Amino acid sequence: MATQGNKKVSKGIPKIKDAFVVLIKTEWNSSLVNKLEAGTKKILQESNIQFKTIVVPGAIEIPFAVKQHYTYTHQLPDAYIVLGTVIKGDTPHFDYVCKFITEGTLQLNLSIDVPVIFGVLTVNNEQEAIDRTSGKHGNKGEEFAATAIKMIALNNALKKAGK
Repeated sequence: MATQGNKKVSKGIPKIKDAFVVLIKTEWNSSLVNKLEAGTKKILQESNIQFKTIVVPGAIEIPFAVKQHYTYTHQLPDAYIVLGTVIKGDTPHFDYVCKFITEGTLQLNLSIDVPVIFGVLTVNNEQEAIDRTSGKHGNKGEEFAATAIKMIALNNALKKAGK
């Protein structure tokens, strides 16, 4: 069961200078994903963190885009936030998509040197997604951004401690 949402998302977010985050979002269920993106951008902007967005066709393509960006870009981010919404239907397709995106994100977190924040809603119906993008559970995009900032700070601290 989901919580009622973190009403004070910005509380406890560390101040970070010169951070850069890449958002990778799916165009599938775009009206919902765009709301997640708006919530994510709101917290990043309030925290003075630079970001850019990359759009992919569907959720399964997200891990590929992260890996390719990480491998070939000249401006490596301090974190990635992946955004999507997968809504259960009448076929097992939902199960496969959820498995692929969660396992892909896990593999990225274990293989690259920056955190990849899982910002993909996996819900039973559209109302649950609405509740998590602009409803009674707040905007989970804000929480994804806060998590990214906290993980950037942790990653920076661990790197510094290792020197």
